[in-house]
Amino acid sequence: MKILVATDKPFAAVAVEGIKKEVEAAGIELVLLEKYGEKSNLLNAVKDVDGIIVRSDIIDAEVIEAAQNLKIVVRAGAGYDNIDLEAATAKGVCVMNTHGQNSNAVAELVFGMTVMMVRNMFNGTSGSELMGKKLGIHAFGQVGRNVARIAKGFGMEVMAFDPYCPDEVMVEAGVTPVKDVNTLYSECQFISLHIPATNETKKSINYDLLKQMPKGAVLINTARKEVINEEELVKLMEDRADFRYVSDIAPAIADEFKTKFENRCFFTPKKMGAQTAEANINAGIAAAKQSVGYLKDGIDRFRVNK
Repeated sequence: MKILVATDKPFAAVAVEGIKKEVEAAGIELVLLEKYGEKSNLLNAVKDVDGIIVRSDIIDAEVIEAAQNLKIVVRAGAGYDNIDLEAATAKGVCVMNTHGQNSNAVAELVFGMTVMMVRNMFNGTSGSELMGKKLGIHAFGQVGRNVARIAKGFGMEVMAFDPYCPDEVMVEAGVTPVKDVNTLYSECQFISLHIPATNETKKSINYDLLKQMPKGAVLINTARKEVINEEELVKLMEDRADFRYVSDIAPAIADEFKTKFENRCFFTPKKMGAQTAEANINAGIAAAKQSVGYLKDGIDRFRVNK
């Protein structure tokens, strides 16, 4: 058996060593394809592999079709919209993500950006504090739970909306569950987004929802840019000089945001929520363990396709 690590943007060297150790200890051959550039190089490399480990690399129908022996693809990270699930399912290929491995890294960035915004981007003027303020968490998965943990340390009151998460899970974490998304937005000055980009959620964060947020509102997006209705957010920020927006992924119309709202928005240069040494290592090694577990024993605990 053979597992390919296909990363145009490579893992850290320590992560690669950990992956190699896990895979080779199971008697499986490991192949590295780093900084491969052209898609043709990826298509050639997948021809005889049983498993593929990727980061943000695109595994589409063409890649899956070229990989005749493929049984599993693991995305070393939380989001998996870079993998064609429908094509994988049609070919009987299991797709997994590395559940929770990047969660703390993303959650810490949420607060790094939030503190920067409430302190007026550190421009020397008087800002405000987070203690005693209400934070709404939109989707209470692994990242949301880490956000809640950190928020409690700041002394914030935390609420969450997630129709797929039992109330008792939120209550146990010291979080107040709300049953209606409008309640979350109308009661919380700070909203942290953790919803996936699906047909249901794309552009769902819109003018009517956001206008309900209290004065001094801050929207923090470490999810996906597709969930934001960007044109309506621009309109809202034009109408409300108190509204601020921060994200670890730039909007499609980032230049317009920066031109109109220079002191009220901030975007990292690239998707950076999971960009820590620890998350890089944890996700890579988890991907290796999950690949081996599936190929050897059929373990599919973190499967994301059916």
